[in-house]
Amino acid sequence: MDRLVYTAMTGAKHILEQQATVTHNLANVTTTGFRAQLDSFRAVPVKSDGLPTRAFVVDATVGTDFSTGGMQITGRELDVAVQGKGWLAVEMPDGSESFTRHGSLKISENGILQTQSGLNLVGDGGPITIPPDMAIAIAKDGTVSAIPSGTKPNAVQVIGRLKLVNPPEDNLVRGDDGLFKTKDGTAVDADPAVGVAGGMLENSNVNVVESMVNMINLARSFEMQMKVLQNAENNATKAGQILTLS
Repeated sequence: MDRLVYTAMTGAKHILEQQATVTHNLANVTTTGFRAQLDSFRAVPVKSDGLPTRAFVVDATVGTDFSTGGMQITGRELDVAVQGKGWLAVEMPDGSESFTRHGSLKISENGILQTQSGLNLVGDGGPITIPPDMAIAIAKDGTVSAIPSGTKPNAVQVIGRLKLVNPPEDNLVRGDDGLFKTKDGTAVDADPAVGVAGGMLENSNVNVVESMVNMINLARSFEMQMKVLQNAENNATKAGQILTLS
C-alpha cells in the first residue's frame, strides 16, 4: 500500500512543479528572444536495505527549446535579431560573458552600447562606444557603423563589431537572470557564420496553444494522482476494518 502512496504523492508533487514551468513559459510569451524550458518525468527506484520494490517520480529538466522564434519588424536602428543559430555576447558585472538573443539595444549616458537591462554588449575590443550625434547602423555581420549628423551618407565610420557566438547547445545552461552561459563559465570565440538582421526583433519561441494544452493535461494528471491517493486511503480503511473483525 505504501508503494502506491509513495508513487502518487511524488507524482503529484512534480506535476505541480511542471505546472510552474509551463506557467513561466506562458508568462514570457511576449519576451523578446525567450527560449522555452522543457521538463519531463522519470521513475527512480528507492534505494534502501530492503528489496527495491518502491519507486518515486522526479521532474527531470531536459533543458531548453532552442528553436528560433518569429521575426518582428520594428524599424528601430538599435534593434537586431540573430538569424538562425547564434547569440549576442554581453558582459556581466563580474567580467564574465553571458549570451542572449534579446536584441533590443540602447545607448547609455556614457555612450556605451547596452542591452535594455544595462549590460554592455561585447565587441571585438571590449565594450562598443558610440560617439555623440551619430546615426547608427548595424550590418549583417554585426559591424556597428556611425554616420555623423549633417554629413553625406557615404561618410561612414566603423566603430566596432558585435561579438556573435554559437557555442554548442548542450554546453549552455540558463541562469536565474534568463541569460545563458557555458557550463564551465568560460567565454567562447566569435563565430563569423552568425548573422543579425537590423531593425528587427525575435519573438519568444513559446507555442501558446501547445502550452495551454499541456497545462490542461497536467491538471488532469494531478487530479488522477489525487484519486489514486483517495483509493489508497479507502483500501487501507477497508483492510483495517477486516483486521478488526478477525
